[in-house]
Amino acid sequence: MPQAKSDDPSEVLLSGLTFPEAPRWHNGKLWFSDFYTQRVMALAGRGRAETIIEVKARPSGLGWRRDGTLLIVSMLDRRLLAFDGSGLRVIAELAALATGPCNDMVVDAADRAYIGNFGFDRHAGEAPRSTCLIRVDRDGSVHRIADDLMFPNGMVITPDGRTLIVAETYAHRLTAFDIDHDGSLVNRRLFAALPDCFPDGICLDAEGAIWVADARGRGVVRVMNGGRIARTIATERTVFACMLGGADRRQLFLCTSTGSGPAMAEKRDGRIQMVPVEVPGAGLP
Repeated sequence: MPQAKSDDPSEVLLSGLTFPEAPRWHNGKLWFSDFYTQRVMALAGRGRAETIIEVKARPSGLGWRRDGTLLIVSMLDRRLLAFDGSGLRVIAELAALATGPCNDMVVDAADRAYIGNFGFDRHAGEAPRSTCLIRVDRDGSVHRIADDLMFPNGMVITPDGRTLIVAETYAHRLTAFDIDHDGSLVNRRLFAALPDCFPDGICLDAEGAIWVADARGRGVVRVMNGGRIARTIATERTVFACMLGGADRRQLFLCTSTGSGPAMAEKRDGRIQMVPVEVPGAGLP
């Protein structure tokens, strides 16, 4: 398996993907969506990947209910799907609220799914506009829970279940909310301003820091509440998403590519890479 350049500390675990996104550590495997092959996949070890299910309208965010049901965001038809091991079914229609393709998601301990969307069709040349966050409850009901977000992307929930943090890619910031008892989001506030970063996928560690993938840069940054950059890991390629996993959750998995958009379907140069870190992952996803 080829390795990254010597000045890139990460190890290549899997290559030949179209555009890997939404990495999740679950049941001893790294799960992720490969956009342009329309597959949800799981990686059990170096080069040992399997296809879990195909999603024709492109899979994105992933999460699990307490009963083990896999929830999948279907990007282009703007739906939330469920996979129980035998087949897919539609949980919720999101198009009435999502004004662009749906993207990342986090599922909380009460089986509530928090879902973002682009807000516009960036690949069709539409101008950026703000959009909302959507919550889908266990009964399939759909709720608009926050407005005026600029390209809400990666999300995390703190270990106590009380705070949700979302990356606003086009606003160059991480935004925090308190989660009310009914799943409502209140007390919106700035977690970190990142003027030199386009924050995409994110994950949380046990010290309350957030690893942020920079969709216009080369690497990931570890950000403290308030915006202090505690560590930067530079990579040869752009990192679009990240996840802390492994047996001790001290392996930082990176979804990398040389670009984004439909042209990546033919290039097939997406990779899963990994670098060890000191502080383990925490919270959800």
